[in-house]
Amino acid sequence: MANTYTNAKADLTTTNATTLYTVASLTTGIIKSILVSEDSGNADTITLTITNGTTVYSLFKTKAIGANATVELLTAPLVLQPTEILKVTAATADRLHVVASILEIT
Repeated sequence: MANTYTNAKADLTTTNATTLYTVASLTTGIIKSILVSEDSGNADTITLTITNGTTVYSLFKTKAIGANATVELLTAPLVLQPTEILKVTAATADRLHVVASILEIT
């Protein structure tokens, strides 16, 4: 088994669901941290989901992010299975940045 630390970043420039991280096949992704930063001076909300095949699971639904604030979404690690997709959606374009810290186990 190999352990690799990595990160995934997204500047949410649209209000479409944006793929933040996709777990590779034969890999387990352990999300250690998800930081969301609001950089426009306007409060906003973010939605976070996991997609497994055609099924979508909601982790955070319209989570509030204060103006010029940074919020840590996780209080414990989040385990993702092979091919699962972590997606983020901003309520308003061009306000939020997201950074996830990830441990990949192959």
